[in-house]
Amino acid sequence: MTLIDGKKIAKEIRFELKEKVFDLRQKYGTVPGLAAVLVGENPASQVYVRMKQRACEEVGIYSVVEKLPAETSEEDLISLIERFNSDKKINGILVQLPLPEHISENKIIETISPSKDVDGFHPVNMGNLVIGKETFYPCTPYGILELLKRYRIETKGKHVVVVGRSNIVGKPVANMLLQKKEGANAIVTVCHSAAKDLKKYTATADILIAAIGRPKFITADMVKDGVVIIDVGINRVEDKSTEKGYKLVGDVDFEEVSRKASFITPVPGGVGPMTIAMLLQNTYESFIKSLNL
Repeated sequence: MTLIDGKKIAKEIRFELKEKVFDLRQKYGTVPGLAAVLVGENPASQVYVRMKQRACEEVGIYSVVEKLPAETSEEDLISLIERFNSDKKINGILVQLPLPEHISENKIIETISPSKDVDGFHPVNMGNLVIGKETFYPCTPYGILELLKRYRIETKGKHVVVVGRSNIVGKPVANMLLQKKEGANAIVTVCHSAAKDLKKYTATADILIAAIGRPKFITADMVKDGVVIIDVGINRVEDKSTEKGYKLVGDVDFEEVSRKASFITPVPGGVGPMTIAMLLQNTYESFIKSLNL
Protein backbone atom coordinates (compact mmCIF):
# COMPACT_ATOMS: atom_id res chain seq x y z
CA MET A 1 0.00 0.00 0.00
CA THR A 2 1.24 3.46 -0.96
CA LEU A 3 0.17 6.45 1.09
CA ILE A 4 -0.80 9.39 -1.15
CA ASP A 5 0.89 12.34 0.55
CA GLY A 6 -1.21 15.41 -0.23
CA LYS A 7 0.96 17.65 1.97
CA LYS A 8 4.05 16.73 -0.02
CA ILE A 9 2.41 17.23 -3.43
CA ALA A 10 0.80 20.53 -2.36
CA LYS A 11 4.22 21.75 -1.19
CA GLU A 12 5.71 20.80 -4.57
CA ILE A 13 2.97 22.75 -6.39
CA ARG A 14 3.47 25.82 -4.19
CA PHE A 15 7.22 25.69 -4.84
CA GLU A 16 6.64 25.46 -8.61
CA LEU A 17 4.22 28.40 -8.44
CA LYS A 18 6.67 30.45 -6.36
CA GLU A 19 9.26 30.12 -9.13
CA LYS A 20 6.73 31.00 -11.84
CA VAL A 21 5.44 34.03 -9.92
CA PHE A 22 9.01 35.23 -9.35
CA ASP A 23 9.63 35.00 -13.12
CA LEU A 24 6.43 36.97 -13.80
CA ARG A 25 7.53 39.72 -11.43
CA GLN A 26 10.92 39.90 -13.14
CA LYS A 27 9.43 39.93 -16.63
CA TYR A 28 6.27 42.03 -16.23
CA GLY A 29 6.74 43.84 -12.92
CA THR A 30 3.45 42.45 -11.66
CA VAL A 31 2.04 39.27 -10.09
CA PRO A 32 -1.31 37.44 -9.86
CA GLY A 33 -3.82 38.84 -7.36
CA LEU A 34 -6.46 37.06 -5.26
CA ALA A 35 -9.31 38.74 -3.37
CA ALA A 36 -10.94 36.77 -0.56
CA VAL A 37 -14.23 37.90 1.00
CA LEU A 38 -15.34 36.67 4.40
CA VAL A 39 -18.83 37.54 5.68
CA GLY A 40 -19.52 36.92 9.35
CA GLU A 41 -17.60 35.20 12.13
CA ASN A 42 -17.72 31.51 11.17
CA PRO A 43 -14.59 30.10 12.92
CA ALA A 44 -13.86 27.47 10.26
CA SER A 45 -14.20 30.06 7.50
CA GLN A 46 -11.82 32.39 9.34
CA VAL A 47 -9.23 29.59 9.54
CA TYR A 48 -9.59 28.75 5.83
CA VAL A 49 -9.21 32.37 4.76
CA ARG A 50 -6.08 32.80 6.93
CA MET A 51 -4.59 29.64 5.41
CA LYS A 52 -5.30 30.93 1.90
CA GLN A 53 -3.75 34.31 2.71
CA ARG A 54 -0.59 32.65 4.10
CA ALA A 55 -0.35 30.42 1.02
CA CYS A 56 -0.54 33.50 -1.24
CA GLU A 57 2.25 35.16 0.73
CA GLU A 58 4.39 32.03 0.47
CA VAL A 59 4.27 31.90 -3.35
CA GLY A 60 4.32 35.68 -3.91
CA ILE A 61 0.71 36.18 -5.01
CA TYR A 62 -0.82 39.54 -4.11
CA SER A 63 -3.79 39.03 -1.80
CA VAL A 64 -6.58 41.15 -0.36
CA VAL A 65 -8.92 39.96 2.39
CA GLU A 66 -12.21 41.79 2.94
CA LYS A 67 -13.89 40.90 6.25
CA LEU A 68 -17.51 41.99 6.44
CA PRO A 69 -19.98 41.80 9.33
CA ALA A 70 -22.66 39.09 9.25
CA GLU A 71 -25.39 41.70 8.77
CA THR A 72 -23.86 42.92 5.48
CA SER A 73 -26.60 43.22 2.87
CA GLU A 74 -26.64 41.16 -0.31
CA GLU A 75 -26.51 44.41 -2.32
CA ASP A 76 -23.35 45.59 -0.53
CA LEU A 77 -21.65 42.25 -1.09
CA ILE A 78 -22.57 42.31 -4.78
CA SER A 79 -21.15 45.87 -5.06
CA LEU A 80 -17.86 44.71 -3.53
CA ILE A 81 -17.61 41.76 -5.94
CA GLU A 82 -18.34 44.02 -8.91
CA ARG A 83 -15.50 46.30 -7.75
CA PHE A 84 -13.13 43.34 -7.72
CA ASN A 85 -14.47 42.22 -11.13
CA SER A 86 -13.19 45.49 -12.63
CA ASP A 87 -9.94 45.67 -10.61
CA LYS A 88 -7.04 44.80 -12.93
CA LYS A 89 -4.80 43.84 -9.98
CA ILE A 90 -7.24 41.06 -9.03
CA ASN A 91 -7.24 37.85 -11.10
CA GLY A 92 -9.20 35.65 -8.73
CA ILE A 93 -12.19 36.28 -6.47
CA LEU A 94 -13.08 33.93 -3.65
CA VAL A 95 -16.20 34.38 -1.51
CA GLN A 96 -15.86 32.06 1.47
CA LEU A 97 -18.89 29.82 1.96
CA PRO A 98 -21.21 29.38 3.78
CA LEU A 99 -22.79 32.83 3.70
CA PRO A 100 -25.35 34.21 6.16
CA GLU A 101 -28.90 32.98 5.46
CA HIS A 102 -30.16 36.31 4.10
CA ILE A 103 -27.62 36.20 1.24
CA SER A 104 -28.19 33.95 -1.78
CA GLU A 105 -25.07 31.88 -2.44
CA ASN A 106 -26.17 31.23 -6.03
CA LYS A 107 -26.64 34.94 -6.70
CA ILE A 108 -23.22 35.77 -5.25
CA ILE A 109 -21.47 33.03 -7.22
CA GLU A 110 -23.14 34.25 -10.42
CA THR A 111 -21.99 37.82 -9.71
CA ILE A 112 -18.31 36.81 -9.83
CA SER A 113 -16.89 37.25 -13.31
CA PRO A 114 -16.37 33.76 -14.86
CA SER A 115 -12.84 34.91 -15.83
CA LYS A 116 -12.02 35.47 -12.13
CA ASP A 117 -13.99 32.54 -10.69
CA VAL A 118 -10.97 30.65 -9.33
CA ASP A 119 -13.24 28.47 -7.16
CA GLY A 120 -14.76 27.12 -10.39
CA PHE A 121 -18.36 27.37 -9.16
CA HIS A 122 -19.86 29.81 -11.68
CA PRO A 123 -22.49 28.14 -13.94
CA VAL A 124 -20.47 29.18 -17.03
CA ASN A 125 -17.36 27.41 -15.73
CA MET A 126 -19.36 24.38 -14.56
CA GLY A 127 -20.96 24.18 -18.02
CA ASN A 128 -17.57 24.39 -19.73
CA LEU A 129 -16.31 21.62 -17.45
CA VAL A 130 -19.17 19.31 -18.43
CA ILE A 131 -18.68 19.80 -22.19
CA GLY A 132 -14.90 19.53 -21.93
CA LYS A 133 -13.90 23.13 -22.70
CA GLU A 134 -10.98 24.86 -21.00
CA THR A 135 -12.17 26.32 -17.70
CA PHE A 136 -11.40 26.78 -14.03
CA TYR A 137 -11.84 23.45 -12.27
CA PRO A 138 -13.26 23.45 -8.72
CA CYS A 139 -10.23 23.25 -6.45
CA THR A 140 -10.87 20.00 -4.56
CA PRO A 141 -11.66 17.91 -7.68
CA TYR A 142 -8.70 19.56 -9.44
CA GLY A 143 -6.52 18.49 -6.51
CA ILE A 144 -7.80 14.92 -6.73
CA LEU A 145 -6.88 14.66 -10.42
CA GLU A 146 -3.47 16.18 -9.70
CA LEU A 147 -2.80 13.56 -7.00
CA LEU A 148 -3.74 10.74 -9.40
CA LYS A 149 -1.49 12.26 -12.06
CA ARG A 150 1.54 12.79 -9.83
CA TYR A 151 1.29 9.29 -8.36
CA ARG A 152 1.00 7.92 -11.93
CA ILE A 153 -2.31 6.20 -11.18
CA GLU A 154 -3.91 5.14 -14.48
CA THR A 155 -7.46 6.38 -15.02
CA LYS A 156 -8.04 5.45 -18.67
CA GLY A 157 -10.64 2.69 -18.86
CA LYS A 158 -10.70 2.29 -15.08
CA HIS A 159 -13.95 2.11 -13.15
CA VAL A 160 -14.17 5.14 -10.85
CA VAL A 161 -16.93 5.12 -8.25
CA VAL A 162 -17.74 8.50 -6.72
CA VAL A 163 -19.74 8.34 -3.49
CA GLY A 164 -21.42 11.74 -3.15
CA ARG A 165 -23.03 14.15 -5.61
CA SER A 166 -22.31 17.63 -4.25
CA ASN A 167 -21.66 20.56 -6.60
CA ILE A 168 -18.33 21.10 -4.85
CA VAL A 169 -16.82 17.61 -5.24
CA GLY A 170 -19.01 14.74 -6.46
CA LYS A 171 -20.54 16.14 -9.65
CA PRO A 172 -17.45 18.02 -10.90
CA VAL A 173 -14.93 15.22 -10.21
CA ALA A 174 -17.19 12.70 -11.99
CA ASN A 175 -17.45 14.97 -15.04
CA MET A 176 -13.71 15.70 -15.06
CA LEU A 177 -12.85 12.00 -15.02
CA LEU A 178 -15.32 11.30 -17.85
CA GLN A 179 -13.52 13.61 -20.29
CA LYS A 180 -11.72 12.04 -23.23
CA LYS A 181 -8.29 13.32 -22.30
CA GLU A 182 -5.11 12.28 -20.54
CA GLY A 183 -5.53 11.87 -16.79
CA ALA A 184 -9.23 11.06 -17.23
CA ASN A 185 -11.11 8.88 -19.77
CA ALA A 186 -12.53 6.72 -17.00
CA ILE A 187 -15.79 4.80 -16.68
CA VAL A 188 -17.57 6.68 -13.89
CA THR A 189 -20.37 5.66 -11.54
CA VAL A 190 -21.86 8.24 -9.16
CA CYS A 191 -23.49 6.82 -6.02
CA HIS A 192 -25.62 8.59 -3.44
CA SER A 193 -28.20 8.05 -0.71
CA ALA A 194 -30.78 6.56 -3.12
CA ALA A 195 -28.59 3.49 -3.74
CA LYS A 196 -30.29 0.51 -2.08
CA ASP A 197 -27.12 -1.58 -2.07
CA LEU A 198 -24.10 0.73 -2.13
CA LYS A 199 -21.65 -2.16 -1.77
CA LYS A 200 -22.84 -3.52 -5.13
CA TYR A 201 -21.18 -0.48 -6.75
CA THR A 202 -18.24 0.26 -4.48
CA ALA A 203 -16.97 -3.34 -4.61
CA THR A 204 -16.39 -2.97 -8.37
CA ALA A 205 -14.36 0.25 -8.13
CA ASP A 206 -10.78 0.42 -9.36
CA ILE A 207 -10.70 3.94 -7.90
CA LEU A 208 -13.10 4.95 -5.13
CA ILE A 209 -13.66 8.63 -4.30
CA ALA A 210 -15.53 9.10 -1.02
CA ALA A 211 -17.13 12.53 -0.49
CA ILE A 212 -20.21 12.12 1.67
CA GLY A 213 -19.29 13.62 5.05
CA ARG A 214 -19.99 10.49 7.12
CA PRO A 215 -17.14 9.27 9.33
CA LYS A 216 -15.63 5.86 8.46
CA PHE A 217 -18.64 5.05 6.27
CA ILE A 218 -16.66 3.06 3.68
CA THR A 219 -15.55 -0.21 5.28
CA ALA A 220 -13.19 -2.96 4.11
CA ASP A 221 -16.02 -5.28 3.01
CA MET A 222 -17.20 -2.59 0.55
CA VAL A 223 -14.02 -2.53 -1.58
CA LYS A 224 -11.93 -4.97 -3.59
CA ASP A 225 -8.26 -5.79 -3.19
CA GLY A 226 -5.95 -3.32 -4.92
CA VAL A 227 -8.45 -0.45 -4.94
CA VAL A 228 -7.22 3.16 -5.05
CA ILE A 229 -8.91 5.19 -2.30
CA ILE A 230 -9.35 8.96 -2.43
CA ASP A 231 -10.94 10.06 0.85
CA VAL A 232 -12.32 13.61 0.65
CA GLY A 233 -14.15 13.53 3.98
CA ILE A 234 -13.08 15.56 7.00
CA ASN A 235 -15.19 14.65 10.03
CA ARG A 236 -14.77 15.51 13.69
CA VAL A 237 -15.33 12.57 16.03
CA GLU A 238 -15.10 12.61 19.81
CA ASP A 239 -11.77 11.45 21.21
CA LYS A 240 -11.22 12.20 24.91
CA SER A 241 -7.61 10.98 24.70
CA THR A 242 -6.67 14.10 22.69
CA GLU A 243 -6.13 17.60 24.05
CA LYS A 244 -8.91 19.04 21.85
CA GLY A 245 -11.34 16.27 22.75
CA TYR A 246 -11.80 15.22 19.14
CA LYS A 247 -9.91 13.88 16.14
CA LEU A 248 -10.35 14.21 12.40
CA VAL A 249 -11.28 11.15 10.36
CA GLY A 250 -12.31 10.61 6.77
CA ASP A 251 -15.30 8.99 5.12
CA VAL A 252 -13.25 5.78 4.88
CA ASP A 253 -12.31 3.41 7.71
CA PHE A 254 -8.61 3.98 7.07
CA GLU A 255 -7.22 1.28 9.36
CA GLU A 256 -9.26 -1.52 7.81
CA VAL A 257 -9.49 -0.34 4.18
CA SER A 258 -5.77 0.48 3.90
CA ARG A 259 -5.04 -3.26 4.24
CA LYS A 260 -6.79 -3.89 0.91
CA ALA A 261 -5.86 -0.69 -0.95
CA SER A 262 -2.96 -0.21 -3.37
CA PHE A 263 -3.05 3.57 -2.82
CA ILE A 264 -4.91 5.57 -0.18
CA THR A 265 -5.12 9.19 1.01
CA PRO A 266 -4.89 9.83 4.75
CA VAL A 267 -7.14 12.24 6.68
CA PRO A 268 -5.83 14.76 7.46
CA GLY A 269 -2.96 15.29 5.02
CA GLY A 270 -4.44 13.82 1.86
CA VAL A 271 -6.86 15.75 -0.34
CA GLY A 272 -7.21 18.73 2.04
CA PRO A 273 -3.86 20.46 1.39
CA MET A 274 -4.41 20.15 -2.37
CA THR A 275 -7.49 22.41 -2.35
CA ILE A 276 -5.56 25.59 -1.49
CA ALA A 277 -2.68 24.61 -3.82
CA MET A 278 -5.10 24.37 -6.75
CA LEU A 279 -6.75 27.68 -5.78
CA LEU A 280 -3.33 29.29 -6.21
CA GLN A 281 -2.84 27.39 -9.48
CA ASN A 282 -6.18 28.71 -10.79
CA THR A 283 -5.23 32.27 -9.78
CA TYR A 284 -1.93 31.94 -11.63
CA GLU A 285 -3.71 30.57 -14.73
CA SER A 286 -6.21 33.46 -14.59
CA PHE A 287 -3.32 35.95 -14.57
CA ILE A 288 -1.67 34.24 -17.55
CA LYS A 289 -4.95 34.42 -19.50
CA SER A 290 -5.23 38.12 -18.69
CA LEU A 291 -1.84 38.67 -20.36
CA ASN A 292 -3.11 36.95 -23.53
CA LEU A 293 0.07 34.84 -23.72
